[in-house]
Amino acid sequence: MSKFTKKKKGLPPISTASLPDIVFMLLFFFMVTTVMRETDALIDVKVPTATEVKKLERKSLVSYIYVGKPKQKYRAKYGSSDKIQLNDKFASVGDIASFIMAERATRKEEEIPYMTTSIKADKKSNMGIISDIKLQLRDVNALKINYATHKGKDTQMNF
Repeated sequence: MSKFTKKKKGLPPISTASLPDIVFMLLFFFMVTTVMRETDALIDVKVPTATEVKKLERKSLVSYIYVGKPKQKYRAKYGSSDKIQLNDKFASVGDIASFIMAERATRKEEEIPYMTTSIKADKKSNMGIISDIKLQLRDVNALKINYATHKGKDTQMNF
């Protein structure tokens, strides 16, 4: 027998020198592409479903009005009836005109005709409050209204 044995050649260890670069590239990618939520939801909203749905083109020109019952933690203070949320606070129907005017003040003059008001209403909310909102929007000439929905077929019809 020979005194010399052959050493087994294994795979060289994987270099981890570039791993921090990859991690930071991923971190920067997600930081740049992530959109932060503009408002905190104070209202439970389960939007209805619709068969004909169209996406909004310029979401930066959309003002949102939320309608529904307050979340469980706010029901002791605000009750369980339908409420309106504008930005991060509860509001009344009379506050909608000033909300729209404030939204217009933050936009450029040429963007104002393209502004859209999106109503995100719970599917079980009272239609009377939606009609009141539409009347207030008509008074301030905010005539482009969008109703937020999910695409699909509603299997449960409640009349």
